[in-house]
Amino acid sequence: MNKSILNVALIFALAVTTTYGQKQKNSKTKKENTMEISNKQKVVALLKSIETGAHEPAAYINPEKYIQHNLGVADGLAGFGAVLQQLPPNSAKVNTVRAFEDGDFVFTQTEYNFFGPKIGFDIFRFESGKIVEHWDNLQETPGTANPSGHSMIDGATEVKDLDKTEANKALVENFVEAILVKGEMGKLADYFNGDEYIQHNPNIPDQLSGLGGALGALAKQGIFMKFDTIHKVLGQGNFVLVVSEGHFGKDHNSFYDLFRVENGKIAEHWDVVETIAAQDTWKNTNGKF
Repeated sequence: MNKSILNVALIFALAVTTTYGQKQKNSKTKKENTMEISNKQKVVALLKSIETGAHEPAAYINPEKYIQHNLGVADGLAGFGAVLQQLPPNSAKVNTVRAFEDGDFVFTQTEYNFFGPKIGFDIFRFESGKIVEHWDNLQETPGTANPSGHSMIDGATEVKDLDKTEANKALVENFVEAILVKGEMGKLADYFNGDEYIQHNPNIPDQLSGLGGALGALAKQGIFMKFDTIHKVLGQGNFVLVVSEGHFGKDHNSFYDLFRVENGKIAEHWDVVETIAAQDTWKNTNGKF
């Protein structure tokens, strides 16, 4: 098992399988409690339970239907137990920095520490108030700040401009499609307010000029980043997450990019890049996306 692809589902699944019978005895109370909080709050509580060991948030998962897209984990709850046995007890730390809700989806950005520090994006899909599907992307946390002194998780957190959610999603999707998929670099400046741009990628400095310089330096080394397909665009207010598939150098990658939009322009960016495992190593047939 590649430890870098362990995800939140692995850690809390044991609690689900061992406590489900007991929870059924109090199902009426649990349903009432479930309905009192938002799906976003359920996910935040569930993630935190990885650290605290609290059993109650496990009730937010549908034990009869749980589709897993982490390729290192077997589908459903049955595949979790064997992997969980590899995790040292009381070793996990979880700090969810940002959480957003878009229809039946909740997506989060979280600082993890299990088998080493990681930054992760997780997406959960709900049906009838229960989690039924999960996607994620994880990257090892770098040991130093990026060239502008930023970490992968610091920066703005306030969700606002809820009335602009759809417009902001369209803006960001158009940016990714035009610039990162089609390579129409002549349109780059249209999506930014001059050089005002905050960057949280571990290797790229702030400002639009910093992005251009970093990509140019990679190109001189024969390393190119190419997005091929956009799979998901989720957003709430001024934050938009784009899930894409492509290549960074020779690697086949999953790209999760979170953008903050301000006054109709992209103002800030966070990302996590994960290499997609070879298909003959997959533990489920659901695919990464």
